[in-house]
Amino acid sequence: MSEIVQDYIEDYIRGLIPADCLQIEEFRQRAQATDIPIIHKEVQKQIELLITAQKIQSVLEVGTAVGFSASVFAIAMGPRGRVDTIERNFKMVVQAEENISSLGLNHQINLMVGDAQEKLAELDQSYDMIFLDGAKGHYIHLLDDCLRCLKPGGLLISDNVLFKGMIASNELVIRRKITIVKRMRVYLETISNHPQLITSILPLGDGLAISLKKTIKDEASCCQA
Repeated sequence: MSEIVQDYIEDYIRGLIPADCLQIEEFRQRAQATDIPIIHKEVQKQIELLITAQKIQSVLEVGTAVGFSASVFAIAMGPRGRVDTIERNFKMVVQAEENISSLGLNHQINLMVGDAQEKLAELDQSYDMIFLDGAKGHYIHLLDDCLRCLKPGGLLISDNVLFKGMIASNELVIRRKITIVKRMRVYLETISNHPQLITSILPLGDGLAISLKKTIKDEASCCQA
């Protein structure tokens, strides 16, 4: 459970979500059985909706893990969509490559191995959507490069931003997590007030922030208002 909303509400919402194709359902079950963190079902459905509504065809993901979310995004976009995904843990990389290959998605998913900050700084491509799901304490350090690589009108989606409720309440903070909590609070304050972004923070899963990068037209309209 996410610890963000009551269990019975979470269970009810998840119960309404139709089952994925057999391969993705089995993928989710394998990951959960080995305690590999993957996106919650309601978060998955929200992002699939956004991919379809925004006609997203290019995604950059930070934090591949075993390749579950990258696979979900690729399938949601269809055969012309592409995902670039970054992972530094070599054990995870090996598993992700196997999982992506077994789903026949190698032609859509490009797995980049290395430190997210270093890889992001090197990128000269732009994306319709960027999904942050790596080390939570580093989101704030990745923001500038994410905005540089995000197309105007594109989406920056940040997962686990309420961090088991610790971000919203000091009473829940575990001492060893204080640094992460402080950095995440700075990150959320920054994206909520950033002049280039329109941000909504939702109590889905472990907390989901959805930020739209404004176009020049959006910024001009704001100034006129």
